[in-house]
Amino acid sequence: MAQENAAFSPGPEEPPRRRGRQRYVEKDGRCNVQQGNVRETYRYLTDLFTTLVDLQWRLSLLFFVLAYALTWLFFGAIWWLIAYGRGDLEHLEDTAWTPCVNNLNGFVAAFLFSIETETTIGYGHRVITDQCPEGIVLLLLQAILGSMVNAFMVGCMFVKISQPNKRAATLVFSSHAVVSLRDGRLCLMFRVGDLRSSHIVEASIRAKLIRSRQTLEGEFIPLHQTDLSVGFDTGDDRLFLVSPLVISHEIDAASPFWEASRRALERDDFEIVVILEGMVEATGMTCQARSSYLVDEVLWGHRFTSVLTLEDGFYEVDYASFHETFEVPTPSCSARELAEAAARLDAHLYWSIPSRLDEKVEEEGAGEGVGGEAGADKEQNGCLPPPESESKV
Repeated sequence: MAQENAAFSPGPEEPPRRRGRQRYVEKDGRCNVQQGNVRETYRYLTDLFTTLVDLQWRLSLLFFVLAYALTWLFFGAIWWLIAYGRGDLEHLEDTAWTPCVNNLNGFVAAFLFSIETETTIGYGHRVITDQCPEGIVLLLLQAILGSMVNAFMVGCMFVKISQPNKRAATLVFSSHAVVSLRDGRLCLMFRVGDLRSSHIVEASIRAKLIRSRQTLEGEFIPLHQTDLSVGFDTGDDRLFLVSPLVISHEIDAASPFWEASRRALERDDFEIVVILEGMVEATGMTCQARSSYLVDEVLWGHRFTSVLTLEDGFYEVDYASFHETFEVPTPSCSARELAEAAARLDAHLYWSIPSRLDEKVEEEGAGEGVGGEAGADKEQNGCLPPPESESKV
């Protein structure tokens, strides 16, 4: 019994050690990984649409302006070359001359006509005539290419504006994870919440343990990823995220923390990455929010403060207490030692109850006197009396 009591004793508290570990995923969800020495840069051009969407806003706006300006300048130069080649610029005052484009008297006029053609403004001052077949072909070509440029650039800007990255900013994770007892078992827990009234549809949660490991063959894996079960088998990983929820990872025999005690956990070096995914209710687009916890951000023996209260006709969430925790009695041993202590305690209770029944039966038999078949036929220890044939023998 001394070992069982020692397992539940809080033990001396040690201050968490300062860690110099580099985060794999930042607290705001940004992945702290940079791609270097990429020689096959042509692959970015094969997916030009995604490349433009992934650009920073200032570069996207610059490319947006250049795409239209260069297109207008290109076709404006061609219109000017057609007018120059046909001699329209030399017969500006000749009323009997039929130019390719009326009132096109220079490069600026050709540039303005290119803008009017591609944007379908059509002020009516500069008009193409039917005596210029090359101009008609160029007009058709510019109308088609202009529509393609409009569709491509407007599509890029629309996707960039409506992408759900900013929606993830209103999905919050607790600043710390905690380890405490739940239904007599050690659990690693963190809290998630949604600040908006429009909810995340089909929300699901995942957790990854990032820790270096070495194989039996001596191979070193610097950022090995291990799944932490948060209810995939039972469906608890699918969330109805209307109010803040506490996500729990039960530390069982399949958990990588099965043999980790409080002291071992504080001396360990790992990172827990949590990923929340779902569809934005307003747009139907998939959204992903990420965060991470280092070793010194995991509080042993703590529990989250409740943030949900019942008001007059509704529930109110107090996000001022979203990150707050409080200490609770928690064993400092590992989950394996806790399970073994509980098993020994159950075994002791199991064997102590029949022994007490035996003592009671013996006391009753001694009170009734020595001998007698009635005393011999009594049930002892919950067992049936011997068969009649054996007793006669």
